Amino acid sequence: MDVTYLRAEASMAFPRGRLLAVRGGKLWVLAPDGWDPVGGPRPEGARPISREDAVRWCRFEGFGPDVLDAVPLPG
Repeated sequence: MDVTYLRAEASMAFPRGRLLAVRGGKLWVLAPDGWDPVGGPRPEGARPISREDAVRWCRFEGFGPDVLDAVPLPG
């Protein structure tokens, strides 16, 4: 199942935004302990990014790129 990555707008708490992922219609946010489900619609201002950009975001934020392969399946 394909995954679409998004980056939320920057905020004071998250100056580089948050990394989001959509898999099977379910929205997830990357938290320090892994992927957490997000209820409701996609945050306004969240823009799609490529996997390569997601890898760069992960490296900058201290995550290994393998976290991108760990987006949970919906269900």
